Amino acid sequence: MIQIEPDAVTASNRSAIKMRELRSFLSNAKSAVKLQGEVSVLLATDDSIRKLNKSFRKKDKATDVLSFPTEPDMTGGPKLAGDLAVALGVASKQAEEHGHALLVEIKILLLHGLLHLAGYDHETDTGQMARKESALRRQLNLPVGLIQRSIGKTVKQAPQKAVRTKALGPGKTVSQSRTHSRTRSRAS
Repeated sequence: MIQIEPDAVTASNRSAIKMRELRSFLSNAKSAVKLQGEVSVLLATDDSIRKLNKSFRKKDKATDVLSFPTEPDMTGGPKLAGDLAVALGVASKQAEEHGHALLVEIKILLLHGLLHLAGYDHETDTGQMARKESALRRQLNLPVGLIQRSIGKTVKQAPQKAVRTKALGPGKTVSQSRTHSRTRSRAS
């Protein structure tokens, strides 16, 4: 189920959010992740996401996607995988930064959130989630994913530690630089 918070819908994003296509993508992505159970999605305002992030993660800022896995149901009732909440304002800014449509950015965020619901955690693993996200985004025809973007951003911003020049012959040189980078995690 996908719900849109009424205040999150603006004139600019109303036509960009194609619910039928998002529902189909969510179903396909859930299957690709091999996630069992129902997933609820809330497309919300940045302020709503900021409040959720503050309440559940103690971080007083809006983030792009939040994942809320559910505890296993031992009662035999319908299985619930969890809930996802996407900040439409943040998603819109990220879509613009990366040169693609808002709908594409929402799909990237949904895939990332589904992986968290399936138990992956890029903040504590040794790259398993990044590899899985990369493979699934190719399978689902999505551009670069969240983890890969944060790694690329970190590498671009990393300070150069040392630069050495190696001579290749008359008038030719190649600069070799070493950078130290740490993967910065995206809240999700």
